[in-house]
Amino acid sequence: MRIAFVSFETAHHRDTETNQRFRTVCEILAENGHDVHCYCAGFWAGEDATFERNGITYHAVSSGLEARSSFLLRLPFVLAAARPDVIHASAEPASQVVAAKWGARLARAPLVLEWYGDGGVTETRWTRAAARRPDRIVTPSSLVTTWVRELGADGDLVEALANPIDCDRIRAVEPAEQVDVIYARRLDEGANLESLLLALAELRDREWSATVVGDGPERDTYERLASDLRIEDRVTFAGDLDLEERIAAYRGAHVFAQTADHCVFPTEMLWALAAGCVGLVEYHVDSSAHELVEGWDRGFRTTSETELVEAILAARDLEHREYDDRFADYDRSAVAERYLALYRTVRDEYGVL
Repeated sequence: MRIAFVSFETAHHRDTETNQRFRTVCEILAENGHDVHCYCAGFWAGEDATFERNGITYHAVSSGLEARSSFLLRLPFVLAAARPDVIHASAEPASQVVAAKWGARLARAPLVLEWYGDGGVTETRWTRAAARRPDRIVTPSSLVTTWVRELGADGDLVEALANPIDCDRIRAVEPAEQVDVIYARRLDEGANLESLLLALAELRDREWSATVVGDGPERDTYERLASDLRIEDRVTFAGDLDLEERIAAYRGAHVFAQTADHCVFPTEMLWALAAGCVGLVEYHVDSSAHELVEGWDRGFRTTSETELVEAILAARDLEHREYDDRFADYDRSAVAERYLALYRTVRDEYGVL
């Protein structure tokens, strides 16, 4: 299948969650042998109009991020000339969705919109227009699905598809040293690590150990808090780790705690759950993390510090695991097949119309 991805800005321009997600979707489809093209602002040196990496052919519709107007004006005609089976656009910036829709009409191809929602979904004239343009909208979670519907999108055309993980990779990594509780996230203003540290402090008379993975502007603040709570000797701040190191840590850990205020999809938590961790989630209105543990006997959803403490204690009674095949449906190959099934559906519907 020939798929035209549209994203003015890519992860090569700016490494955001939204751009990482879009690149991952491109990569998993290229891995499955499909003809994947990404139409974007140029980011590579030289005068070549195309650039190939990891099976993806990037096309410079404009010379760079400073040429957004040129990108929007040229995009419909570039897509028409490409003659793709499906056009798959990022929702950011929203103005490119309108241009992509014109391109889809000229190319006589359906338009799928990837709406990740990192940073929230702001209601503007452009986002309202974007919500009504595509033949399908893909989100990472029910949380973002709700946000998009509130913009006016047809709920029957919105589907949640999770970020993928690599189950074979998890099984291939040796577990690290065992630890009772692990937390992983960038330590910024939304990390809300204090909830976990306060709960652990309530258990200082019991035996436990914890690891915090990640770095950021609030790390010093959290390290001081651990010291003030007199638990600094049991909490290890490991800093940033690469994926192999994180997987090893998750396979050695018993509980993964997710307490962040904002999370459109808890990717690190998913890696940890597949690596055998018990899931512990503190509910927040702007976080979808609770969706991964609902109805699961190795997951806990809490709404207060008291419940968080009780969940940590209850999790101790569950067996330690180093892999959980319940999450095989989130493997890269499975998620790629769900995207392909979606493409086939919209192609069939477009053919009828």
